[in-house]
Parts: sequence; C-alpha cells; structure tokens
Amino acid sequence: MTLGLPVGAIMNCADNSGAKNLYIISVKGIHGRLNRLPAAGVGDMVMATVKKGRPDLRKKVMPAVVIRQRKPWRRKDGVFLYFEDNAGVIVNPKGEMKGSAITGPVGKECADLWPRIASSSGTVVCIKNYESYLNLHMMTHFINYNSYL
Repeated sequence: MTLGLPVGAIMNCADNSGAKNLYIISVKGIHGRLNRLPAAGVGDMVMATVKKGRPDLRKKVMPAVVIRQRKPWRRKDGVFLYFEDNAGVIVNPKGEMKGSAITGPVGKECADLWPRIASSSGTVVCIKNYESYLNLHMMTHFINYNSYL
C-alpha cells in the first residue's frame, strides 16, 4: 500500500471525541531508513496530538488510527482508490475508540485490522469487482463523496 501521511502531517479527526484535527508525531511499527520520514497509510496506528479541539485533549500524545488518505493506492484486485481528505480516529492502545461514532467512509484495510472501528463506522469502502465499483460510483453522486473513487 502507498503510504500517504508522513510524520508532521495534519489529518482531520473523524470521530465525535471533540478533537478537530490530529498532528502525526510517529508511526507504530516503522523501523526506518536513514533520512526517510516514517509514513502511515490506511489502517496504520500513529502517535498523534490534537492541534484543534477540546482543551482536555490538547497537548497530550495519544494513539490514533488512519481511516482515510488522499494519496491513491492500489489494491490487489487492481483498483486504485483514494479519499477526499486525510482522516483518523483517536483510540486507546488496545484499539478501542475514544469516540462513539465516525463521520464519513472508512477504508476496508482499516476495517479488517480494527473491528471496533469497523463496527462504529457508517460506510466501509469495499470494492469487490467492476460492477460494484460502478454501483459505488453511482451512489457517490448522491452522498457528495465524488472524489473517493
């Protein structure tokens, strides 16, 4: 998967925890290479801080999971997929969400890894074949998510 969120990126917070955006400090599980910034993709856990939001959430380092990215990536079936924004949700170290609801769609890569996030998401973007791709493309004209295909 193409990693679209390097350290230092700011992404929207897509849950109802009270945070508006998240600043990525580090990526879990990245060992690294000299002079290469660690980067995260959909489904990766990152350490983040809240830059805008409730005062009790700010100025603390907390884990978050990336649920959407703008950088296109290729799935094994050949479909290229991207979302209209970068977004994540705040979780605890076990993967349980701090908020109770998610706004917008969630990538299948994230839903497969994090069942608690999948259960509280409204839409999981899962394209199995070209026919379901066309159906999803037609649906997006009605829900104003034209650019996540």
